[in-house]
Amino acid sequence: MTSSASAQPSPSRPGILVGLKAEARLIRSIFPHAAIAASGATHAGAKREAARLVASGADCLLSFGLAAGLNPALSAGTIVIPEKVSCWGADAVCDATLRHILGGDQTGVQGGTLLHSDTVVMDAAHKAELFAQSHCPALDMESGFLAKAAEEAGLPFAVLRVVCDPADRSLPPIAGSVLSPEGGLQIGKLICDVLRHPTQIGGLIHLGQDAALARKAMISFLTAQAQTPAFKRLAGSSFA
Repeated sequence: MTSSASAQPSPSRPGILVGLKAEARLIRSIFPHAAIAASGATHAGAKREAARLVASGADCLLSFGLAAGLNPALSAGTIVIPEKVSCWGADAVCDATLRHILGGDQTGVQGGTLLHSDTVVMDAAHKAELFAQSHCPALDMESGFLAKAAEEAGLPFAVLRVVCDPADRSLPPIAGSVLSPEGGLQIGKLICDVLRHPTQIGGLIHLGQDAALARKAMISFLTAQAQTPAFKRLAGSSFA
């Protein structure tokens, strides 16, 4: 699968797909006028919301948020702006102009190919298997659906993700069961699950620390990149 390789000049109406409501709030501070949708970290939600962004009148599609690290060399907070997204046995090529606008050529940014997964990858051993098979530095659950929607609509797309859980970090089982379909956190269920399984508290603390570091890194990176004229044009225009 390939996406549109030629960028539209000066894209100014981005449609942005994220996984969680917290990511949507973070991105809203940088893109106050963009159409932003959260998948709820489900493949059905990602497919639905990617289609909705196309219907919103976007002239480009962007995928933002957290990613799981696959390359053991990448720590939490590493920015990933890939050249391609590997999804369902094929590669979708990210738009070069959008990658440049987002900061893909900045020092320390990880390029390469981002792996799409239809399911949450919780276990460090599973991450190691995926890295050995794909050689992709990281994975997420939204970018493949965004790439497919962009291809079908003839729109350019790009991805900016930040590594949250590093390759050697296994997520506590609770982390995969307390998200709401809208991408929020079910606090009541989280508290009940922690009370039933208190041994997972340590894993949740580590995950929270990684997520805080990742979000701080993304905000810092985007705030700096937002000073460039091309980024200001991308982020500053509102929908009609």
